[in-house]
Amino acid sequence: MPTLNKIRTALTATLSGIRPQDSTVPRLVRLRIALTAFFALDGFIFAGWVVRIPAIKAQTGAGAGTLGLALLGVSAGAVAFMTLTGRLCRRFGSHPVTVVSAVALSLSIVLPPLTRSATALGLVLLVFGAAYGSLNVAMNSAAVDLIGELRRPVIPSFHAAFSLGGMLGAGLGGLLAGGLSPTVHLLLLAAVGLLVTAVAGRALRTRPAAPGRRSVPGGRTPTARSGPRAGHPRRIVLVFGLIALCTAYGEGAMADWGALHLSQDLGAGPGVAAAGYTVFALAMTAGRLSGTAVVQRFGAARTLVAGGTTAAAGMLLGALAPTAWAVCLGFAVAGLGLANIFPLAIARAGESGGSGGVAAASTVGYGGMLLGPPAIGFLAEAYGLPGALTTVALLAAVAALIAHMTRGAHRTEGAEPR
Repeated sequence: MPTLNKIRTALTATLSGIRPQDSTVPRLVRLRIALTAFFALDGFIFAGWVVRIPAIKAQTGAGAGTLGLALLGVSAGAVAFMTLTGRLCRRFGSHPVTVVSAVALSLSIVLPPLTRSATALGLVLLVFGAAYGSLNVAMNSAAVDLIGELRRPVIPSFHAAFSLGGMLGAGLGGLLAGGLSPTVHLLLLAAVGLLVTAVAGRALRTRPAAPGRRSVPGGRTPTARSGPRAGHPRRIVLVFGLIALCTAYGEGAMADWGALHLSQDLGAGPGVAAAGYTVFALAMTAGRLSGTAVVQRFGAARTLVAGGTTAAAGMLLGALAPTAWAVCLGFAVAGLGLANIFPLAIARAGESGGSGGVAAASTVGYGGMLLGPPAIGFLAEAYGLPGALTTVALLAAVAALIAHMTRGAHRTEGAEPR
């Protein structure tokens, strides 16, 4: 029996990336599983809402422009609460804030189908967006805390769970859309959200993270600097926020304009047009699933530089290729390149500035997702959609350049090869 217990402990440690002799193995494994569940839940609920937007548009009688203004409520609520959530995490700890935010997100998802006007929809989406933004900051802060204990760059795996949850939510939503009303569908999502929060939240409630900032891998404090280019922690947080912005711009642009580029500029049918974003999302998910191994092998700085360069090349192909299948290939390469840039940028901001760093970088990065779709629209009117999409490649290259110029800031122990 003692031998079996040792084997079980060693196997658990190997799967979780923790040394077998570490007595905290079970606790850290439970925390990692719980946080993975919250990331997946976040993507699942948000995707479930997105697929019901057409039905809710018809229900409210909103036109395209009016609906666009109402949908800004999600972004406005998220940005408004991100900084506040960072302060709450410092005051109460990231674990309880994660649980409360997940409850709020699960409950707020039932509000949109209850509205009958675009104005009411915009107001409830402010609430939904606030809960969404709050959960994103809180769970990323908790993930950064956990990375400090695991001493492994596992942040890509959490964002892979978000991507997988989003694909599951979108797929399930598409299946249910024909048979269930938006009200019933989103009520079911709320029930799933509350159930997952109750189960996964136990690990966070029983082992709360200490309020304030924690040490990062290697035993350094989050404000510690390494390398001649690291600079002041606030500037480092801003740098990583800008990297996140450059890549989130591409994610937002691809979600809204990728399929239109295939159908409008290349005459692709609905199936091929939909495949464009599908291969982008699948490649991004695959990249995040392998992200931890890549960062451990090459280091954070090299991963960011390579990712930005790969995304830039992929988007140039995706924007300028003359055939639909070549465009899809470009989109897949771009998704693979962008996969780990945003999560790594948020993680590094958290290591430099704690939960406040996560909040600041998330707010700046989320601004890129807000900026992308309308910017592409304005540029498309002046230069055409292919020309407008090349700005995604440009900003990906800018992210790679910033990561290269500030590579000293990435050299925390265990993140860079020596």
